[in-house]
Amino acid sequence: MTKMLASVTGVEEAEIALSGQVDIIDLKNPSAGALGAAALETIRATVVSVDGRRPVSAVAGDLPMQPEVIRARVEEIAATGVDYVKIGFFPSSENAACAAALEPIARRVKLVAVLFADLGTDFALLPVLAGHGFHGVMVDTARKGGGRLLDHMAVARVDAFVAAAKANGLMVGLAGSLEAPDVPRLLPFAPDFLGFRGALCAAAGRTGAIDADAVVKIRALIPEEASAARSAGVDYRLLAARGYAPGSIDPTLGTDRIFVRDFVLPVEIGAYSFEHGHTQKVRFDVSADVLRVTERPEDMRHVVSYDIIMDGIRAIVARGHVELSETLAEQVAALVLESPRVVRVVVRVEKLELGPGGVGVEIERKRADSKAARKGPSASDARPGRAGDERKGALP
Repeated sequence: MTKMLASVTGVEEAEIALSGQVDIIDLKNPSAGALGAAALETIRATVVSVDGRRPVSAVAGDLPMQPEVIRARVEEIAATGVDYVKIGFFPSSENAACAAALEPIARRVKLVAVLFADLGTDFALLPVLAGHGFHGVMVDTARKGGGRLLDHMAVARVDAFVAAAKANGLMVGLAGSLEAPDVPRLLPFAPDFLGFRGALCAAAGRTGAIDADAVVKIRALIPEEASAARSAGVDYRLLAARGYAPGSIDPTLGTDRIFVRDFVLPVEIGAYSFEHGHTQKVRFDVSADVLRVTERPEDMRHVVSYDIIMDGIRAIVARGHVELSETLAEQVAALVLESPRVVRVVVRVEKLELGPGGVGVEIERKRADSKAARKGPSASDARPGRAGDERKGALP
C-alpha cells in the first residue's frame, strides 16, 4: 500500500498534516535547499508533539559526500528520536564509503538514501545501500523549480527503479515537486510512499506554509490502508490510481470517453528475423468508455487520466521485443481495463514502416459484466484483463 509523506517545518505544520491523515511526517527546512535540515530542537519538539501517532523522518541536510561529516550529522539527528533519517547521496566517488560509514547507525535507526533524478540516478548504488543496512531509498529532485520528477525520469525508468529497489529489499519512495496529476501516474508502480511539499503549500510555493485543503486534496488521491471490513480481493490502491472511490459510482451518470490518438513510439516488434534487433515506428490509438462519478468533475479524483494510458504503453514497450501486433494490443487493452471504471476499450496498433501505408490490428475489449461494473466493481472485476473477446472494424 502506498503511503503519503508530507514534508513539514515543525510542530504547527505537523499538526496540519496529521489532521489530513498523512502517513509519514517528514521534517526539513525548505528554505535551505532540497534537503535543508530543520534545527535539532525543532525535530525533537515535533517528535514529542507527534507522540507516536505517525512515523517521523528528518533530513540530514545538503551535505558534502564526506563519510565522517555525514556520519556525525546523522548521529545527531538519530539522537532526536526520529524513526527515519534521510541522507542525500549526490553524485560522488565517495558514495560507497559514505554508506559504509553509516552502517553502525543503520543498526539503530532506519536510514533512507535520497538519490536525485536531475543529477543522474545510479542503480548500482542500490545493492551497496542494502549491503550496509539501509532501510530504504527514494528518488527526488535536487534543483527545485527545475522540473518535476517525471520531467527528469522517464516512466519506464521509474518503474525499473522501484523494481530494482524492492529486489534489493529496500523500501522505496518517489518525490520531486510532485503535483496532483502525478499521483495516478505513479501509483501503478507501487512505491512504498510518495513525498510532497510544494503541492501542499497551495499557491505559496514550497517555502510557504502548508495548507490544510491542499493536504486533503492530495490525501484523497492516495488511499489509506483498507479496513478489515473491505474485501481483501480489491486493490484499493489501484482503484484510487484509476480515479475510483468505493460507493461513488452512480449508474445514472453514464460514461465519458477518453482517448489517446496518434501516439507514436519506437517499438521492438515483429515476427520476421529482419524485424529483430532494432525498433520501428508504431502508432497507438486508444479509446476508453469510463463510468462517471460526478456531473461536475473538478480535480484528479473525478477522472481517469489519459496520462495513465500513455505511461502504460511506454512501460509495456520498454519491456523489450514483442512478436505480434496482436500481443501488444492485448497488453494495452488489459492495462486500460485494470481500471474498474473502464467498461470498454478499443485499441489500434499500427506499424508504420512496412510499406507505403500502415498495417496492424484493432481490437475491442469490454469488461465481462459491464452491468455489474456500473453498480460498482467486485473483486474479480478489479483484476487486470477481466474482459470479453470482441473485435471491431473501426474506432468509434
